[in-house]
Amino acid sequence: MAAGNRKVESHWRTALLAGAATAVLALLLGNPAQAQSAPEDDSKLLLTSSELVYDQDSQKVVAVGGVQMNYNGYKLVAKRVEYDQKSGRMMAIGDIEFIEPGGNRVYADKLDVTDDFANGFVEALRIETVDDTRLAAPRAERINGEEMVLYNGVYTACKPCAENPGKAPLWQVKAQKVIQNGKTHTIRLENARFELFGQPIAFLPVLQVPDHTVKRKSGFLFPKMSSAENLGFGFSIPYYQVISDTMDATVTTTGYTKQGVLLEAEFRQKFELGMHTLRVAGINQLNADAFTSGTSDALVNERGMIASKAEFDFNERWKLGWDVMVQSDNNFARTYSIDGHSDPVNTNQIYLTGIGERNFLDVRSYYFDVQDADSTNLAEHQQAVVHPVVDYTYYSPQPILGGQLSITTNFTSLSRTTTDYYNVINRNAVTDRFRGLAGNSSRFTSEAEWKRTFITPFGLSLTPLLAARGDGFQLNTNNPYKNRYDGDFYSDSNATRSMLTAGLEARYPILMTTDNSTHIIEPVVQIYARPDEQYAGGLPNEDAQSFVFDATNLFERDKFSGYDRVEGGTRMNAGIRYTGTFDSGYTLKGIVGQSFQLAGENSFASADLVNVGADSGLETKRSDYVGAVGVSAPNGLSVTLGGRADEKDLSIRRSDATLAYNSKILQTEITYSQIAAQPDYGFPNDNDEIQTTSAIKIKDNWSVFGSMTWDINRSMATRRGIGFSYDDSCTVFSIGFNQTRDIADTSANDWEIGARLSFRTLGDVTVGDSSLYNNQ
Repeated sequence: MAAGNRKVESHWRTALLAGAATAVLALLLGNPAQAQSAPEDDSKLLLTSSELVYDQDSQKVVAVGGVQMNYNGYKLVAKRVEYDQKSGRMMAIGDIEFIEPGGNRVYADKLDVTDDFANGFVEALRIETVDDTRLAAPRAERINGEEMVLYNGVYTACKPCAENPGKAPLWQVKAQKVIQNGKTHTIRLENARFELFGQPIAFLPVLQVPDHTVKRKSGFLFPKMSSAENLGFGFSIPYYQVISDTMDATVTTTGYTKQGVLLEAEFRQKFELGMHTLRVAGINQLNADAFTSGTSDALVNERGMIASKAEFDFNERWKLGWDVMVQSDNNFARTYSIDGHSDPVNTNQIYLTGIGERNFLDVRSYYFDVQDADSTNLAEHQQAVVHPVVDYTYYSPQPILGGQLSITTNFTSLSRTTTDYYNVINRNAVTDRFRGLAGNSSRFTSEAEWKRTFITPFGLSLTPLLAARGDGFQLNTNNPYKNRYDGDFYSDSNATRSMLTAGLEARYPILMTTDNSTHIIEPVVQIYARPDEQYAGGLPNEDAQSFVFDATNLFERDKFSGYDRVEGGTRMNAGIRYTGTFDSGYTLKGIVGQSFQLAGENSFASADLVNVGADSGLETKRSDYVGAVGVSAPNGLSVTLGGRADEKDLSIRRSDATLAYNSKILQTEITYSQIAAQPDYGFPNDNDEIQTTSAIKIKDNWSVFGSMTWDINRSMATRRGIGFSYDDSCTVFSIGFNQTRDIADTSANDWEIGARLSFRTLGDVTVGDSSLYNNQ
């Protein structure tokens, strides 16, 4: 009897679980390689049943009643399991449930398989995977150890209806035969049809796709569609080609009803250290007259581009890359929405970065490809070619005199072919401003900063600061417009500049608590003593042209946005920060302050080539008031206000107000921006606009979304869009419309439609730009 028991367990180990758990049923989940491997001999078999019988005469092992088997992470439940030693077949009957270690579940009424796993069948098969995909078939068969055939199979990624499980899912794929070949790693669907809402909408006599073990397989991808005013309706057919283990390509043919056939190809090459992508595209336009007359879109018929993008990680610290594009004219990639190259300004660059524990290096060269419909391409010629810009930052690993020492270095070298200037109309007078001068210029800047924080016994925080900076310039600009510039332009070819700063920051945080709230009030005062800015406004200003004085930079030591300008003179910044938290869930934050020029020349009152400090609120000895406040409520409502008020009459010079609300039903945001005219800075008119974006869930999985930008001064909508979407566990459908009003009337496309139909696990069908049908 003991020998017989050992023999029974041996059969159970090799046949029942190896056959059912690790082989045939795993095959139904699409993993033939795993199924054909035998389990380890020392794996433990756990078997429970109401009755276990070994019939020596018929040589059958039978487990009856609530059979539960656990082997090597696999679990099998059935009413009856038996193994016939003579025929070499294993059979499981009644309410079969199989769970693999990964969590996938297989249900069946009957399982019959040979002990060599080469042949067998399953009745009433149903598979549920961990990613909520489902496959069912009345009968499935294993043939010759290579193929698994499902007869009248049904596949879907939709969950069954909770109220009516027998109702057809939103979509499903039915096939007369589903044949999985473990040798070729393919799945073949014969007489397949795609059903939507229970009705067939597409039929395919034969469809063959790679199984999940194949990561890359040549073949056609889902088509894409688009629609644009000047291009017409577009239909794209992409084809994916595997070239080698490390190289593949996608070739796309797009037919436009107005412009003909656009050909695109993208080649991808993977290396040990990184990746390179090459993209080419071209078209011979059939109807250039569809574009606005005189634009570059209308003047060129044979159009194309080539682009290269790469990034290589030499190690965890060093990275080299580039992203460059060359095109036939200045607007092709934008007009035809070439993926990754359709922005109004395409930035071509090559870069090298290095990151250490206490330092950082970034080296980049830029060429800015301005994509507009201007046939003269003037805007691009006015852009600087940067060759290169180098940034290096270093922090001392050890304290210096108890404080932190840092060194910041920047080197910038650039050139341009055409001077970029514009007219400023102020008080009926016309003056010129210059964003950039034709010629070459280079600047080297290095600054060392030391600071240390002391906390007094009374809680006062004191932070002394010392900084030393030096700049060297090499100039070859020869500004021909210097007589039309109201600043003191420096015309020599070389210049040096230095700046020494001694500063002190004092902060005194005050904590107040009540029974249901906590409040922190923190007065802050900064004083920076330094000499006047040398050559104030007389040197080219390339990287410090954009300037907004507000609460975010109130406490900055140097408020200029770049290195070409440096703040000089003795200045004091003073303000108060506040943070309040309430047990009810409300949060309140605020800041208000002002800046004072105590001594020396005010750099913001010194005109440069763009007069960057004019009307900024800092050009006077006592600056404008700046502040910001934000309130957030536990119900999802939030309000933020920020602005700048005139230091004399408190008139609002700049303001931003945002009201936002987020809940399960409604997400909305409304922003009002008001910028007073800055005539000396080049903005002669007030600029007031309202931007709003919303998404409303109207019923179950349906949502409506929209956005609009309204120019208050011109009383018109400069941008508007609307759309709706459906999104559940298996299907996403969205459609959106967008219209943009280009004041300069140089846009190639005035309106666009975008749509997306996505079937989870199958793929997407898209029309137009994805940003149009995403909730905005």
